[in-house]
Amino acid sequence: MTRRTEWPDSEGELRHAAGDAETRRGRGGGHEDSGGPSSSRAESGSPRTPEEQARAICLRLLTGNPRTRKQLEDALRRRGIPDEAAQDVLSRFEDVGLIDDAAFADAWVESRHHGRGLARRALARELRTKGVDSALIDVAVSRLDSEQEESTARDLVDRKLRATRGLDREKRLRRLAGMLARKGYAEGLALRVVKQALAEEGEDPELLDHHLPDD
Repeated sequence: MTRRTEWPDSEGELRHAAGDAETRRGRGGGHEDSGGPSSSRAESGSPRTPEEQARAICLRLLTGNPRTRKQLEDALRRRGIPDEAAQDVLSRFEDVGLIDDAAFADAWVESRHHGRGLARRALARELRTKGVDSALIDVAVSRLDSEQEESTARDLVDRKLRATRGLDREKRLRRLAGMLARKGYAEGLALRVVKQALAEEGEDPELLDHHLPDD
């Protein structure tokens, strides 16, 4: 695994970057931000251009949470921003680093794996729903190696073992393996980890073997 990046830190960095970028634009960026016609419109209360509206919407959303380009694109579309204006603003935000889907994916994997114990399969599924490109997803989830994933699965099982005591052997195995499956762990890994944990509690490994999938 790479150095762990806490999700709240990523939010803070984006909020800071959003403020800095907006200040830079206000001091002399494009023509609509340089104190010319757009400033006059803002001061007089006249309607803003689509680009100005798009920029304001994006900055507000990025201040709350990091977002992917697709999430912001969808938000602008829902608010009736013309596609040309939306794409122009989104591209400029990417240029200054306010939108960075690769960094978003890396931070998401770090946060959701350490915070929720999600496996690579579940993490990839979540990132797809947020519009992250498949190639970026592959890179982000590949930073979570098999050894770390199995270690996390074991930690999850260890925390749940006490709650299953008193249940019969089969029910314990199904409940614990099902918990791991919901977090995206493969069946083989889930059953192997659960079997090991139960064996350490005194269950006969041979009686658990028939629940494992065939090789």
